[in-house]
Amino acid sequence: MIIIVFGVSGSGKSTIAKGLSDRLHIPYYDADDFHPEANITKMSDGKSLDDKDRLPWLLTLAENIYNWSLNKGAVLACSALKEKYRDLLSTNYKTKIHWVLLNGTPEIIKKRMDRRKGHYMSSKLLKSQFKDLEVPDYGIHADISADPESMIDEIISKL
Repeated sequence: MIIIVFGVSGSGKSTIAKGLSDRLHIPYYDADDFHPEANITKMSDGKSLDDKDRLPWLLTLAENIYNWSLNKGAVLACSALKEKYRDLLSTNYKTKIHWVLLNGTPEIIKKRMDRRKGHYMSSKLLKSQFKDLEVPDYGIHADISADPESMIDEIISKL
C-alpha cells in the first residue's frame, strides 16, 4: 500500500503521515528528505522552487515509490501541489496510490508555520504554495481543523 499525504507546507503532512504509518505498520518517509541541497538552499533563502527545480526531486521520489511498492509499502508526506507532479509520482507505479489531501485555510496554516522552529520553509512562501495547489476531485480530503487522531481515524476508515 502506498499512501501519499499531500498539501501545502504547514498543513500537517508529516504529523498525519507518521500517524498513519504507526497505525498501519508501514514505513514513513518525508519527501523533504529527498530534496537536493540546492532546493533546500533556495527555499531557506525565501525563494520558491520552480518546476525545473522540482523535476529531479520528483523523479527520485517516483523511483522510491516504485521500490517501496515492491516491499512493505509506504506513507509519504509530500507537497505534490500540482496535478502534473502527482502524475509524475505515479508514473512507475502499477498499483493504486491512495492520495490524502490536507485542507486548511491560509490563516490556520500561517499560524502553524510561524510557530515552527528550525524548518527551512518560511510562511513567506505560503502564498505561492496556495497559488500552486491544484485541488483534485479524487482521493481523501481531510480538514486540518480536526485533531490529528480524529483525522487519522477518518482517513483509515476511508482507505
